[in-house]
Amino acid sequence: MVKLATFDAADYLDDEETIAEYLSAALEDPNPDVFLAAIRDVARARGMTQLAKDAGLGRESLYKALTPGAKPRFDTMLKLLHALGVNLSATPAHS
Repeated sequence: MVKLATFDAADYLDDEETIAEYLSAALEDPNPDVFLAAIRDVARARGMTQLAKDAGLGRESLYKALTPGAKPRFDTMLKLLHALGVNLSATPAHS
């Protein structure tokens, strides 16, 4: 019998470039929950406790903000992205 391991994106998010590419790909999806799930994967890869500390958030607040279906505040997301070492940028939409 072949045993398959469960895929966990967090296992592969080990540097800023990979994290930035992963989050950029998630932002391309029109469903905002995809980006939230990607942030959650990155947070788990980095360690939730350390990320909360780096972002100036309580650990419980971080978990709540990243719960599926959550609607975190924009400033919370900016704090998280800054703590992760990535920036958001805007580019013209392709027509």
